[in-house]
Amino acid sequence: MRTPYSFSVLRYIHDPVTQEFVNIGVAVYCQQAGFLRAICTTNYGRIRVTFTKIDGNRFRQLTRYIQEQVNAVGENLAGELPFETGKTIEQLLARVLPPDDSTIQFSKPAGVGIAHDLEKTLNELFDRYVQQYITPSDASRRRDEDVWKVFKGPLEKRHLTEYLKPKRIVASSYDYEFDQAWKNEVWHVYEPVSFDMVDAGSILDKANRWVGRATSLNDSSENFKIHMLLGEPQDERLQSTFIKAQNILNKMPGQIEFIGERDAEAFAEKLESEVKAHGR
Repeated sequence: MRTPYSFSVLRYIHDPVTQEFVNIGVAVYCQQAGFLRAICTTNYGRIRVTFTKIDGNRFRQLTRYIQEQVNAVGENLAGELPFETGKTIEQLLARVLPPDDSTIQFSKPAGVGIAHDLEKTLNELFDRYVQQYITPSDASRRRDEDVWKVFKGPLEKRHLTEYLKPKRIVASSYDYEFDQAWKNEVWHVYEPVSFDMVDAGSILDKANRWVGRATSLNDSSENFKIHMLLGEPQDERLQSTFIKAQNILNKMPGQIEFIGERDAEAFAEKLESEVKAHGR
């Protein structure tokens, strides 16, 4: 028998201002069948590539929790009072994830359709809106954290990491926290960025995202300089793409410096002299 259903897509929204998002799950509801179920991915590779920073363990825990809780609501539908009819998928999902400005939200308005097999439809919708975008191209060969390790070694030898601390730069409509920063006359923020990725498109996309991020931060009242610690592709076939990415990065406004991995020692030596001059 064909039954009407509604569905909602779970989204990871990185920035509420730009509303950039990645689909991470799907929920399907059929009032007639008393059916409410969800499937959520625990794969955060695409988010990491797109937005660079995410707590992977926390993400997996949260998506598992949302899936389990939505399914629990669905299992309890049969035991609810008969007069509690006319519920919408939005009302039911709000029991698990109230609509607000949080990072993870269900889409609005809900989609609708007619299905013979609701479980099969749930899986098809998950494949369509989530699974098809989880591909090897979403993964880096090396993460930003891996690039930081290359620079961290020379800094630790000189006992410089103790001078570095997180710094959040706040602009009129955007803010971003750099994990490593140090201040003399201005804030020097150090950002490891891996371009050691599996395809050319991901490299260029990441470069463009950093141009956009720097542009959004450029009207901050803080006086700061961004030092980009660049990780090159290990695949020689992607070196020409990396050159293009550097050309894109050169469009970043404000005070910007680019340091390659090969210059990690020289970078540490320079920072050591600056710290000493500032009164270490």
